[in-house]
Amino acid sequence: MAQRVADSAAAQVPLAGRTTLRLGGPARRFAEAPDDAELIAQVQAADERGEPLLVLGGGSNLVVADEGFPGTVVHVATRGIRHEPDNESVLLLVAAGEDWDPVVAGAVADGLAGLECLAGIPGLTGATPIQNVGAYGQEVAQALVTVRAYDRARREVVDLPAAECGFGYRSSAFKRSLQSGSGAGPGLPAPVTGRFVVLGVTFRLGRSALSAPVRYGELARALGIREGARAPLAEVRSAVLALRRGKGMVLDPADPDTRSAGSFFTNPVLDLAGFAALERAVAATCGPGVQVPRFPAGPGHVKVPAAWLIERAGFAKGYPGGAAPDGPRISAKHTLALVNPGGATTPACSPWPGRSPRGCGRRSVWTWPRNPCWSARCCDGRAEPRPAGPAQAGSVG
Repeated sequence: MAQRVADSAAAQVPLAGRTTLRLGGPARRFAEAPDDAELIAQVQAADERGEPLLVLGGGSNLVVADEGFPGTVVHVATRGIRHEPDNESVLLLVAAGEDWDPVVAGAVADGLAGLECLAGIPGLTGATPIQNVGAYGQEVAQALVTVRAYDRARREVVDLPAAECGFGYRSSAFKRSLQSGSGAGPGLPAPVTGRFVVLGVTFRLGRSALSAPVRYGELARALGIREGARAPLAEVRSAVLALRRGKGMVLDPADPDTRSAGSFFTNPVLDLAGFAALERAVAATCGPGVQVPRFPAGPGHVKVPAAWLIERAGFAKGYPGGAAPDGPRISAKHTLALVNPGGATTPACSPWPGRSPRGCGRRSVWTWPRNPCWSARCCDGRAEPRPAGPAQAGSVG
C-alpha cells in the first residue's frame, strides 16, 4: 500500500503558492486527493511509513518553514454538495474539499439561513469544524450536525455528531487531539495533522429569506438594525463581506493586506479573576482611566478583543511601517493580521506571534495563544513540527 501510493506522489513540490501568506519551501512528498478513497490511502501510507503528515486545505491558516515540510503533504481536492430535506430545515452535506465561501454563497442563494455571517472566510469546508470557525456572532457549531472523518488511531471512517465534537470558542475535540499529542499512534512523529482527517461536514439550515438573529453589534449597525433582529440573507452576507474587506480579510490579489494567514491571535477568554488581573495590568501601563472592553463568554467568563490589547501594547496598524518595507508587518487595516508584503521569510515571521502581545520591550499587557497553524522550525533551529492553532486535525485552511 505505502509503496503504491508513494509512487503517485510528486517530490519537492513548492508550498508557498498554496498558502495565503505566500511563504515556505517544498513538500518532500506531495499528493492530490480528489476523492475520499485517495485521501484515506495517502494518510494510511504516510502513517505506515512513520513520517510527518500535513493534510492541506486552502492554506489560509498555515505558516510553512522556508526549508519546507519534511514529510507527506496531502491536498484535499474532494468535491460534492448535497441537499436533503429535513422537515422545516435542509441538511447540507458538503465534502471537505469544497471552498467555504461558495458554500455560504450557495446557501444564501438557496434561501437557507445559518451560515450567512461566515461569508468571506478563506479555506475549505473540512477545516471549519476544527477550530469551530466563527465570525460576526455566528459559528459553525450552531449549524453543524455531524462530521465524517477518518480516524487515524482506529483506522476507520467515523461519523461524529456535534455533541461529540467538543466545540468551544475557536476550539474542538479535533483541535485538542492535535495539541495533546494524540495522532496516528505509538511510534509516529509528533503530529502535524491530528487524529481525525475530516472527509465531510453536514449542516442543518433553516428555510428562510431572513438571517438568523444578528448578535454582533458592528454587523447590526452596518445593517441598520438592532441587535437580535433579522435581515435579508443576501444583505447580511453583503454587509459581512464589506466589513471583512475593510479589514483586509477577503482575499484580493490587488490588496497586499490580504496576503496573510488571517488573525494571528484569538480573543482571550478570561475568568473574572483573570479579567481583574488584566484590568490592573492595563491600569498600571496605560493609566487608571482606560476601560478594558469585554463581552460575555459564558458563565463567569468574558472575552477581550485581542486587537485592542495589541494596540495598547504599542503596536499600531502597519507596524513597523517603512522601517522594513518588504518584511513582515502588521496589516494596515487590521491589527490581528500579520502580512507578507512580498519579501518576508518564515524566520522573520516566527518571532512575531510571541512578540506582539508581550510588547517587544514596550508595554507588557497579556499573552495568549497564536492562531495560525505552524509547520515550521523555531528560530533557534530546534525542530518544532507542532502547530499552535486550528485547522490541522482535518485540513489546514
